[in-house]
Amino acid sequence: MIIDLVNVVARPKAIELTFTPNEIDLEIDGTKLAGDVRFKGETERVDDKAHVRGTVDAEVFVDCTRCLVPVSRKFEILFDDIFVDPADEPVDAEIILAPDALDESIAIDGKIDLAEVVREQIILALPDQVYCKDDCKGLCPKCGSNRNLIDCRCIEEEIDPRWSALKDIR
Repeated sequence: MIIDLVNVVARPKAIELTFTPNEIDLEIDGTKLAGDVRFKGETERVDDKAHVRGTVDAEVFVDCTRCLVPVSRKFEILFDDIFVDPADEPVDAEIILAPDALDESIAIDGKIDLAEVVREQIILALPDQVYCKDDCKGLCPKCGSNRNLIDCRCIEEEIDPRWSALKDIR
């Protein structure tokens, strides 16, 4: 859904949308939506700035950082995005921004793509590392087997030659 900035007025307008996984591409390897994403929120104009605020409910499959097994994570994301019209932005080469202006986005061509807003919120909510379990053993560096499932019996006595001098230190 595309919102035109001229349609955002001082009185809040409620929005409820459901996006399918095909409508939102997270573009991150090992991460995909588990199902539909729900957005419930509103638009409102405050001091010549358009606010899009609400809640995003999503379930995402993220590969475990150690063993690459998909792990389900549910998110309920509260947010308030601020958009400004490109015509209202200063054109000076160097300007001083107020701290609150750092959270503003420019609405390209005066339009806000809600699918992109929701996508961005999901990406920002993703943790840096996800584990299938706290004691995940990961993958064997030699054979690539999932050590949580099998004991591959690979010998790991091989020392990286760059570190071999350290083995004699006592």
